[in-house]
Amino acid sequence: MANKKQASAKSGLQFSRRFTREDVNVYDMFEYDYRTSVIRNPSGEVVFEMNNVEVPKQWSQIATDILAQKYFRKAGVPQPDGSLGRETSAKQVAHRMANCWRVWGERYGYFGDEKDAQVFYDELVYSILNQMCVPNSPQWFNTGLYESYGITGKPQGHYYVDPNDGQLKKSQNAYERPQPHACFILSVDDDLVNEGGIMDLWVREARIFKYGSGVGTNYSNLRGSGEKLSGGGSSSGLMSFLKIGDRAAGAIKSGGTTRRAAKMVCLDLDHPEIVEFINWKVEEEKKVGALIAAGYPSGYEDEAYRTVSGQNSNNSIRIPNSFFEKLDANEDWELTGRMDGRVMKKIPARELWNQIAYAAWSCADPGTQYNTTINEWHTCPEGGEIRASNPCSEYMFLDNTACNLASANLMKFFDAETNQFDVEGYEYNCRLWTVVLEISVLMAQFPSKEVAQLSYEYRTLGLGYANLGTMLMVSGIPYDSEEARAIAGAITAIMTGTSYKTSAEMAQVLGAFPRYEENKAHMMRVMRNHRLAAYDADEYENLSLKPQGITVKYCPDYLLKAACKAWDDAVELGEKYGYRNAQATVIAPTGTIGLVMDCDTTGVEPDFALVKFKKLSGGGYFKIINQSVPAALKNLGYFEKESEAIIKYATGSASFAGAPFINHQTLSEKGFIADEIKRLDAAALTAFEIGFIFNKYTLGEECLERLGFTPEQYNNFEWSLLEALGFTDEQIEAANDYVCGTMMLEGAPGLKEEHLPVFDCANKCGKKGQRYIHAHGHIRMMGATQPFISGAISKTINLPHEAKVEEIADAYYLSWKLGLKANALYRDGSKLSQPLSNKSDKKKKADIVAEEEKAVVIEQQVESNIVDLGKLTVEELLEEVQKRVQASPDTKLKRKLASIVERRTLPAKRRGFTQKAKISGQAVFLRTGEYADGTLGEIFVDMAKEGATMRSMMNCFAISVSIGLQYGVPLEEFVDKFAFTRFDPSGFVEHPNIKTTTSIVDFIFRVLGYEYLGRTDLVHVLDKPEVMNTGGDDWDEVPSNPLEYVKDPELSSVRITPSSGTVAPQPVRNQRASQPVKTESSIDAMNAVAKNMQSDAPACNVCGNIMMRSGACYKCLNCGNQGGCG
Repeated sequence: MANKKQASAKSGLQFSRRFTREDVNVYDMFEYDYRTSVIRNPSGEVVFEMNNVEVPKQWSQIATDILAQKYFRKAGVPQPDGSLGRETSAKQVAHRMANCWRVWGERYGYFGDEKDAQVFYDELVYSILNQMCVPNSPQWFNTGLYESYGITGKPQGHYYVDPNDGQLKKSQNAYERPQPHACFILSVDDDLVNEGGIMDLWVREARIFKYGSGVGTNYSNLRGSGEKLSGGGSSSGLMSFLKIGDRAAGAIKSGGTTRRAAKMVCLDLDHPEIVEFINWKVEEEKKVGALIAAGYPSGYEDEAYRTVSGQNSNNSIRIPNSFFEKLDANEDWELTGRMDGRVMKKIPARELWNQIAYAAWSCADPGTQYNTTINEWHTCPEGGEIRASNPCSEYMFLDNTACNLASANLMKFFDAETNQFDVEGYEYNCRLWTVVLEISVLMAQFPSKEVAQLSYEYRTLGLGYANLGTMLMVSGIPYDSEEARAIAGAITAIMTGTSYKTSAEMAQVLGAFPRYEENKAHMMRVMRNHRLAAYDADEYENLSLKPQGITVKYCPDYLLKAACKAWDDAVELGEKYGYRNAQATVIAPTGTIGLVMDCDTTGVEPDFALVKFKKLSGGGYFKIINQSVPAALKNLGYFEKESEAIIKYATGSASFAGAPFINHQTLSEKGFIADEIKRLDAAALTAFEIGFIFNKYTLGEECLERLGFTPEQYNNFEWSLLEALGFTDEQIEAANDYVCGTMMLEGAPGLKEEHLPVFDCANKCGKKGQRYIHAHGHIRMMGATQPFISGAISKTINLPHEAKVEEIADAYYLSWKLGLKANALYRDGSKLSQPLSNKSDKKKKADIVAEEEKAVVIEQQVESNIVDLGKLTVEELLEEVQKRVQASPDTKLKRKLASIVERRTLPAKRRGFTQKAKISGQAVFLRTGEYADGTLGEIFVDMAKEGATMRSMMNCFAISVSIGLQYGVPLEEFVDKFAFTRFDPSGFVEHPNIKTTTSIVDFIFRVLGYEYLGRTDLVHVLDKPEVMNTGGDDWDEVPSNPLEYVKDPELSSVRITPSSGTVAPQPVRNQRASQPVKTESSIDAMNAVAKNMQSDAPACNVCGNIMMRSGACYKCLNCGNQGGCG
């Protein structure tokens, strides 16, 4: 069935209804709720509150909060009583935007008649209220304020081109022409103060940031340090100016609401200061670490980060194909002067590549942009080379141009019951919103003359989508699979082909974009290459790298046919009429607008977790399974009861009833009353771990004191109530899995092994999950969709903390080979100022349990009560003695048995290492002595200040610890007792693995835990240096000092006769690798989950909660704040 009528040259665009009805008011097609929107920070303080917010019932609470807190106009809106106030309803916002687009479209002849304009308006309102497709944030902020409410404001220095006469004009007020564009690219000349120069750039950027948009610039025109100036002196260099621009951007919050100004800094790889640029953030992060160690707070908005530079931009390097040729041939790469083009320096290409990889590994910057690939897909090279991108890397076009975005929610076009994608509905949506974006160019104002002129002449658009990862999971198709890539390629091809077809349709009515004729041959070549990719051709026109086409074998036939037809139509109509727009599509991060549409995933991203926290009205959260999972299980053939068991494994029972070990009965036996158990059950609904809810905030101090605990105990956040009640770590873990769930599907009952890839996410799920999508899976998905995108794809490739520098280099290289235009990588925990994520380092006791079980078996096999010690192994002997000590009620016997534990002698010449470090400038030397088997036997601590009390105390402390080690006290006990102790000196540490410490004792046991126990949770950097040990000769074991090294006692012929009956071995208490922290609300549980997946994600500057990755930016799941361009 046709969903639209073609435009005629005389009539304008015509629209038929698809989702609305002529006899029903579009607003009456929805049921509405009145809700309260409350946003709290982690301490529970209300940072925003609004009552009676009217939204469609289907909207989630987070979508409601974003609308109320971010998108409602908060002043100047006419109220029913005649006063001015704020917007209060989603209907108001949908109307002011759709009406504005309709008014401008009617004014300039976009529609065939008034009926077409009304259908256009109704379908847009339906699309917004039904969360099918929405525009970028600046449209929500600015569009329609003048048309609907008459809001004006003094001009801000913006410009526009009047379509009536083609003349560039200055805007007369702030809102009559809105700034709807999210993405800008500006140029900068090598000039200090004139228009278009360096200082003028900060002013142009400020206009963009003020209205909630983002900007990118290539700074390669600026001279490098030492290049000559016209006056005879030398330039202070690129980096000095970048730091000024960074400060300027940091002073402006985009739209007054986001975390920081959204800015991209690009630099060509042959710039003289490229090495300094690559390592800019690496060095700045080191400074941040020092400041945090000195006591400054570590938040991105706090003093440590505000003090250093480079924190207000994403950095990218522009890499041409010629560099990869040099790299493969191991040749030198030339850095050239900006003024005369002479070679200023040569550097081995391999060395430069290694520095790029290390910097990205260390601090997630710089990203890569592949200059040759970008420009081979350039539709308008006659206008110049593409040199930069917007902050999130999806918009790539000429300098001094802009792009406004919109994204469709793919799940609104997918039928989970039939597993079919609504191609016709999706094509209708793409046509509808392409017209919206084109009208937005028409009505917009721009921050400079150049941007206004070129935006009028090229008219670039950015239609995209979200929720691809969700749709694939619901379909039962693994994200990292050939089938997923083929489907993604087809859907992307349908979108861009339909958008260009619509652009050609508008060109028939309104004319092609003004610069089309001079670029016609280039643009048609690019269009044909898009079409060739839809047919997965072998040969392309003037492309260095073969794109990844749609593979017929893996793509559903109906999607493949639709993709090919979309491009056949787009090319055919383009050849007849040209195109109204030089670019049509991008894949944006859709952070905030994705949350408004209640999308689980953004752009081409996979999901980030299987268990999520759903927000409640008025604050608070409850834990639910990702809604894709039940649908996916159904599509994979699981019955309802099987699905319920699998889902319960992930989410838990949310109650202690029936839990193993820790349940209503055992809690009652421990002294809890019914009301307290009820409170624990209620708290379990949102708990991340049960340990978080057994505290004074849930139970009250009266309960804890009745149970016999003191304020000193329950006010200590390192104290565990469950352990104090006598529950073992294994019992706590088993109960936790039952009550809170594993938050993963690995090991779920009844789930087939071959189905696990369907549920793989960007991160490891839960505390024990091991599966996640490899970086290559992300890159190949981008490679499958990039051939059908006008611009590029905003996406961050997540890598685990353990990723090596070589894996970063491999990912960047593969991205280039697969024809991507850009890539940004993020290694979890890569910020030096943050501690390494202690995700699931809790030590297991499997070995201990196994040994105990073995001892029981041995006991059962003994036929005589006589145990011959001479026939026992060392392990068996130790077990036998330990059992007798634990079982005996006679304390005299215990002391007597303990007295025979002799000091284990150290060899005269022993291995070990000496580690020098500085803690807040105080030099410390840690020396160790080892037994022949490599275990630790002694430590020495020396400090530079001779005669100081601290030095003497540390010396005595080291002797005490050494004696304990030699008498068999496990090193683990010392590490657990003394790590994280806090006293001066403390702070920044000069050490390859440990960057900050709370005290000298803390530092010592972090080092020992890392070196001897493999405790990676105690360090900040994992690139462990090699320590060269010497020794190992036979005479090492010969004692030389009779006072220190006594003879080993001779073996005794004593026999031990056990009492009748079997004594159960007592479990040995082990340390807790992760200690419980103060958690008072479900917000804290959600933050704990976020930290668990992304250990150094920043806190939101609006509400203080942990943000999540969204494309190349961050988004807040609590308030909807986004650190990108919209």
